[in-house]
Amino acid sequence: ITSEVVDTVYKEYMGDAESPAQVRDGLLDAMGDVFFVISAVEVARYHRDAGNPVYFYEFQHRPSSVEGVVPAFVKADHGAEIAFVFGKPFLAGDV
Repeated sequence: ITSEVVDTVYKEYMGDAESPAQVRDGLLDAMGDVFFVISAVEVARYHRDAGNPVYFYEFQHRPSSVEGVVPAFVKADHGAEIAFVFGKPFLAGDV
């Protein structure tokens, strides 16, 4: 990896971070991209290249049910969209 790549990546995620909270947010964005987005985009491209329609979304809505449970800087955790797509009873285990 060249220093130019490192500088570009750093600027993308850290930008002009001036506080620990901004550094934290940049690192969380970087980790989310590494662990979720990059592989999801790769799979979507394989499907597209095979001639299939591909739809890609990023869920960012913070559910009101997490208030006081997760830190305020967390917008939507992995899987948070399930309750919105299938409905809360789906998660209750009694359906």
